[in-house]
Amino acid sequence: MTTTTRKARIEAALKSLEPTHLEVIDDSGKHAGHSGARPEGETHYTIRIIAPTFAGKSRVAAHREINALLANEFATGLHALAIEARGA
Repeated sequence: MTTTTRKARIEAALKSLEPTHLEVIDDSGKHAGHSGARPEGETHYTIRIIAPTFAGKSRVAAHREINALLANEFATGLHALAIEARGA
């Protein structure tokens, strides 16, 4: 059985958008003691993504698309996600 990190699962899920640039940053350490934080981390992330699919879409539409792809992560402990998304 292979154990993957939440970061790796997020990256894999977002690959379906065919990004030209993708950064997934675990910010959990900055949120220790805050709502939703867990001692083991992997709860707070920043995503910076550039993908052709976002061209001409509103910021809200891009965020909804990303959140839908990561629904399982939110259901299993992802608490907060900062998103910077642009079209290629």
